[in-house]
Amino acid sequence: MNRRGAIHWLFACVVALACATTSSRVQAESSPTMAKTATKNPDQLWQWVSGQCATAARQNIYPPSPCIEVSAPQGPASGYAVFKDRSGRYQYLVLPLARITGIESEALLAPGAPNYFADAWEARRYVEAALHTSVPRDVLSMVVNSPFGRTQNQLHIHVDCVRADVHDTLRRLLPTITSQWQPLSEPLPAHGHRYAAMWVPGDSLTINPFQSLAASLPSGDRMAWHSLIVVGAQSSTGEPGFILLSGKVDPLAGDRGNGDDLQDLACDLVTQRAH
Repeated sequence: MNRRGAIHWLFACVVALACATTSSRVQAESSPTMAKTATKNPDQLWQWVSGQCATAARQNIYPPSPCIEVSAPQGPASGYAVFKDRSGRYQYLVLPLARITGIESEALLAPGAPNYFADAWEARRYVEAALHTSVPRDVLSMVVNSPFGRTQNQLHIHVDCVRADVHDTLRRLLPTITSQWQPLSEPLPAHGHRYAAMWVPGDSLTINPFQSLAASLPSGDRMAWHSLIVVGAQSSTGEPGFILLSGKVDPLAGDRGNGDDLQDLACDLVTQRAH
């Protein structure tokens, strides 16, 4: 690990410890009563981020509760917040500071739009800090659900581990995944839903997955009908990269575009290996 990586690792560990109290308070706020309120209020995440996190960051309050990080070096239009999700011990959410409803938002496709998936990939350090270990890139995943598979109307990227059976399937299918969007040759666990996939080389995410998916859709298709998932990967020759996945809403198949079905809140690939 280089010096910069070591600094990031130490920073994330300190934040993870500092956020134990914050997370406890957020969990208390997200009690069954608050959970029901959040479900009924699709703007709850936006209200937290805009009304509390961004305000705390402007006042130099750290951490900017109920978020654990607010990053806006070029202003709120391109900034983002990191929020500890109440689902799972290791899952974090990355949210724009700008008002962006979700995957269907035209703002994500504008020239020069922020690459929020690249920001989410950097936020994986919080997952690693929560797990108290570094995590292989092909264990980490980032998910945006379709409007039909979400409860909140503020774009949020779920950062967490991928399911073990999804990991194994993607590893086996990787030689068939190309640099162009195309259907996977078989469905993915756990529900047997169909996905399109694309391979992107590189240690960091240099393309904007939202724009890549939008450019691939045929006439008449809509981003609102899709989920978008990015999974870290490594080719058989050791080349680092990413697998981009997109599911499409299919009511007949019971598919609401819940890409987080591919994630494992228990992170068995890491926790079971540790034991």
